Amino acid sequence: MTFEIEGLEAIEVLDSRGRPTVKAYCRIGSRWASASVPSGASTGIHEAVELRDGDPARYKGLGCRKAVHGIIAEIAPLVVGRLFENQFELDRVLCAIDGTPDKSRLGSNAILAVSVSVARAVAQDRQIELHQLLGEMPTPSVYSGLPRLMVNLFSGGRHAGGQVAIQDVLIVPRAESIDEALQLSGRVYSAALDLLASKYGMRELTADEGGLAPEFANCEAMLSDAVEAITMSGLEPGRDVALAIDVAASQFAEDGRYIVDGESLSQAQMIDLLASWCGKYPITMIEDGLGEDDWDGWTKLRDRLPDSVQIIGDDLLCTNAERVRRAADSEAADMLLLKVNQAGCLTDAVAALDTAREAGWGVVVSARSGETEDSWLADFAVGWAADFIKVGSIRQSERLAKYNRLLEIESGIAKPSLSQARSSTD
Repeated sequence: MTFEIEGLEAIEVLDSRGRPTVKAYCRIGSRWASASVPSGASTGIHEAVELRDGDPARYKGLGCRKAVHGIIAEIAPLVVGRLFENQFELDRVLCAIDGTPDKSRLGSNAILAVSVSVARAVAQDRQIELHQLLGEMPTPSVYSGLPRLMVNLFSGGRHAGGQVAIQDVLIVPRAESIDEALQLSGRVYSAALDLLASKYGMRELTADEGGLAPEFANCEAMLSDAVEAITMSGLEPGRDVALAIDVAASQFAEDGRYIVDGESLSQAQMIDLLASWCGKYPITMIEDGLGEDDWDGWTKLRDRLPDSVQIIGDDLLCTNAERVRRAADSEAADMLLLKVNQAGCLTDAVAALDTAREAGWGVVVSARSGETEDSWLADFAVGWAADFIKVGSIRQSERLAKYNRLLEIESGIAKPSLSQARSSTD
C-alpha cells in the first residue's frame, strides 16, 4: 500500500448550515482526489478540536482560513514528495506536525480533510472503491453486509432551536436492503408530514439534519407522534419500523440534573423517564441518555433497561479508544457512535472502532449536523462493517448524497462488474 503524495491543496467551503469548513485535495499519480469534512452542533467536550479563525466580522468567528493555511503552509511541505507505507503512517505524521493531544493547533478539521483526501486518492490510484480500501484498516476486518439505516424523523434540542429537550427521534426500518429501507422511511416520513399538517398546521420545515420540528408540547409527544406516523403509513410499530432516541442529555444537563419539559430531574429520575419510554414505545436504541461524564449514571441506565435496548455512546465516548475501553470495562454502553471528525483522523477512529469490536459492541457510523455533499461517510460505514449508519433524514442534498452512495455501493456489490467499471473510469 506504499504511496507518494504528489500534491496537496485546500480551500474553505460551506457546510449545510452555511458555515465554513475545510476541503482538501490530494494528488497521487496523475489524478486529484478531494474530501470535505463535517462539523457538529452538539459537540462533546472530549472531541478533537476544530480550528476556527475567531474573526467576529467574518462568519461570526467560524471561518476556516487558518485551518486551510495550515494545510498549505505547514502540512504540504512536509508530506508532498514523501513516501508513506500506509494510512497509519500518514496519520501519525499529521498528528506529529500538529503536536497537540487534541489536534487543536492545526485543527482536526484540517487534519481530517487531509487524512480522508489521501485515502480517497490512494483508492483511486489503486483502482478500487474507497470502501474496499477502508476495509483493510480495522483489525480484524470482517465484512458483515451493508449497514442498517437510522433515519431522523423528528428533531429538537440544538438541531431544532430547543423547542423540546431531546435532540432526535429516529426510525429504524427492518429491511433486507438499503433500497427497501429508504422506501419504508419515505412512507413514514410522508405520513409524518400529513400528521403534522393536520395536528400542528405545520409547513414542511426541517431542522439541521432534515428532521421535522413542530412545536411539540413535550418530549413524549415526539415519541407518540412517531408511532402514529408509522401506523398511518400502513406499517406496524416495532415489527416493521422501530424507534431510536438521540437524547443528547449533555445539552440540557445543569449541575448534575437534567432539565426536561420544564422539570429538573435527578439522575435517578432521568433514568426512570427513559425506562418508562422504553416500556411504552418500540424503542430499540438510546443514545446519550445521560451526561457525557456521568459514568455512574450510564452504568445504572444500562442495568435498568432491557437487553433489547442498546445504549449508544456519543458524547460519552467521542470516538476515543480510551473512553470506549473505560465504558466497556464499566458496562456503561454497548454501542459506539463513530464520528470520524470526533477523532480527527482515520487512524484514531479505527482505534476506537477496534476497541468497540473487541468489547463485542455494535457500531453506528454517524454524520454530523453540519455536513457537505461529500459522500465518503457511506464508504466508511460499508468498509468498516458498521451495524448501522446515521446520516439524517431523507431530505436535503448533503444527507441524500450518503444514501445515494449506499444505493450505488449496494448495486455494485450485487454486480461486481459495475463496481470494477466505476473504479477504472471515475
